[in-house]
Amino acid sequence: MAERPLNVLFLCTHNSARSILAEAVLNHIGQGRFKAFSAGSSPRDNQQPNPLGLRVLQNAGISTEGLRSKSWDEFGKPDSERMDLVITVCDNAAGEVCPYWPGQPATAHWGYADPSEGDGDEAHKLEAFRQTLHAIHRRLGLLINLPADKLERAMVQQTARDLAGS
Repeated sequence: MAERPLNVLFLCTHNSARSILAEAVLNHIGQGRFKAFSAGSSPRDNQQPNPLGLRVLQNAGISTEGLRSKSWDEFGKPDSERMDLVITVCDNAAGEVCPYWPGQPATAHWGYADPSEGDGDEAHKLEAFRQTLHAIHRRLGLLINLPADKLERAMVQQTARDLAGS
């Protein structure tokens, strides 16, 4: 870990809410030890990050600069930046078939319910995003505070999977 940050890719279906929140949080708290990215298995045409998610991030003092919805195809190319850890964050994504990732990164599934679903008014949806942000932040706080030996290539997969129960 001394020579470069641990690259972490967060995946979800549309890359508009949970994976965007996780990317922003980890880049905010990662202390240079981590570099986060996010993508979706099938983002819609012209997909944008959910405005409520962006508002919750801004209210928490977390930068939203550069956040955009994108396909995981951007990260599966041979010349793409190598990922060390790929984490699915959709509550239903654990069964999705992921593409081949150059470098065979560790993988884990941290399911979160979609805060944009439901029939509530904007205040209720904003609270759902806030709760999701809090849950993601809590788990990522555990990840970034792990000792370096727990983040070695051989250990990172089991460590990330263990954190799914946190």
